Amino acid sequence: MSSLDINPENLDFIFLEEAVWIAKAKIGVPIYDFEFDNFFACSRPFYRPEKIKVVGRFGVTSNYEGLFDSLKNEGIELVHTPSQYLLASDLTYWYKHISDLTPESRWVEQPPEVKEIEKHFDYPIFVKGSRQTSRHKATLSIIHTHEEYQNCVNEFKQNPVLHWQKFVIREFIKLRKVEAKLTEKIPPSFEFRTFWWKGKLAGAGSYWKDFANYDWTELEKTQAVNLAKTAVERLKIPFIVIDIAQKADGNWVIIECNDGQESGYASISPIALWQKIIDIEKKV
Repeated sequence: MSSLDINPENLDFIFLEEAVWIAKAKIGVPIYDFEFDNFFACSRPFYRPEKIKVVGRFGVTSNYEGLFDSLKNEGIELVHTPSQYLLASDLTYWYKHISDLTPESRWVEQPPEVKEIEKHFDYPIFVKGSRQTSRHKATLSIIHTHEEYQNCVNEFKQNPVLHWQKFVIREFIKLRKVEAKLTEKIPPSFEFRTFWWKGKLAGAGSYWKDFANYDWTELEKTQAVNLAKTAVERLKIPFIVIDIAQKADGNWVIIECNDGQESGYASISPIALWQKIIDIEKKV
C-alpha cells in the first residue's frame, strides 16, 4: 500500500461492539478494507466521551505525526504514539531490538555505490525501503549482479513507493519454497503473518495467499509464533504485526515488523481477528 496523507475529516469513527474504537478510511485494497458494519454491532455516537483511544485503519500514511496531533486536539488519541508508530513500521527503528532474529541489515539515506555494499554482503542481496517494498517487485528486491543493482538504484530513486524511504540492504536468506506460478513478484516462501493485540496473538495465517496455497503444522505454528512473541515482548507495541518465514534449514526467521493499523490481513479472517481483539478487550 502506497504512502498518502490522511485528512482527519475523512475518517469514519466506529465504536465496535462497545469495546474498541476504530478510525476507518476505505483505501480500495481488498486485503485491507473491511466492512465492520456487515459483521459487528457498530455505533457512531453523536456525543463521544471527551477522550477516546482509537485504532486506525486507514492504510499507510506519510503524515502520521501530524494526524496524531490533529486528532489529539479533538480528544481522540491513536493507539500508537508517533514514536511507537515508527518503532512498529520502520526497519531503522525496530531492527536494533531484534537484530538477532532477522536477516542482517544496513541502511542509508540514498543508495550507495555498489563497492560499498560488496564490503558487507555477498550476492544475492535483498533491497527494500525502510518501510516497505514496491509491491513485492522482484527486480527491485532480489539483486544478483552489479548491473541489476544499478538498474534497481535508478528505479528506486523514481519509484513512487520507494523514493521517500531510506535505502535498506539485507542479507539474502534462503527460505523454504512453496509451489506457485512465476510472476514479476518475489517468489513466495513459507511465510506467515501474525497480528498481536496488547501482547496476545489475535490472528495468524499464510502471507502469500493470492499466489500459493500452503499451511503450517501445529508444531511449525508453535515454533513460529514463539519466535514472533519474542519480538512482541521486546518491542512492546499495542497493535503490531510480525511476519515470519521458515528458512530452508527448517529454522524460523522474522522477515519484518509492521504497525497493525496499516497492515493488510493476508489470509487471516478479519472477522476472527477483530472478534479476538474484542474478546481481549472484554476479557472474555
